[in-house]
Amino acid sequence: MAETTANYPESLAHKNAALAVRSDSDEWVDEAQDEGFKPLTREEAKKVSAANPPLSLWMVLAGQAGVGILVALLAWALTGQAHIGGSAGYGALAVVIPAALFARGLSRQKSAMHGNAALIGFFIWEVVKIALTVAMLFAAPRLVEGLNWLALLAGFVVTMKVYWVAMWLRPARKKSINNF
Repeated sequence: MAETTANYPESLAHKNAALAVRSDSDEWVDEAQDEGFKPLTREEAKKVSAANPPLSLWMVLAGQAGVGILVALLAWALTGQAHIGGSAGYGALAVVIPAALFARGLSRQKSAMHGNAALIGFFIWEVVKIALTVAMLFAAPRLVEGLNWLALLAGFVVTMKVYWVAMWLRPARKKSINNF
């Protein structure tokens, strides 16, 4: 029977409200401890990290660039018109260039020790990425001769979906955390 955070004793005020519950003896108990929750040791955490390597932003970015080139070449080959391929290529660039800036910004701040600073940095770089993408799309009619919006949109969407394909093709989890 959980109550609001206003009724928590002072010792639990800084803990996550969802974890604290009242036991039958009217003492506050950490729910994670009640259910046999066992935090990982440093060695166990290293084993889990080694078994499940993170997906590299730079590899996804390389995949996006490759897919963008393929979409532009395919659009050009199917239509026989270079400006259609250029429009699709520009749509891909409107994804790849902001994503590269985002990846560069995040990789430079990897050493952020404070979690809040890392989170704020992530959101700042995400806003920069979105703003640059929108600016590139607004500038498209002036920068791309014979702009075809359908081809630009096709290049943009297909290139953007590489994120999902990369997650789908990512190697499956090798071992469960429970096996460590």
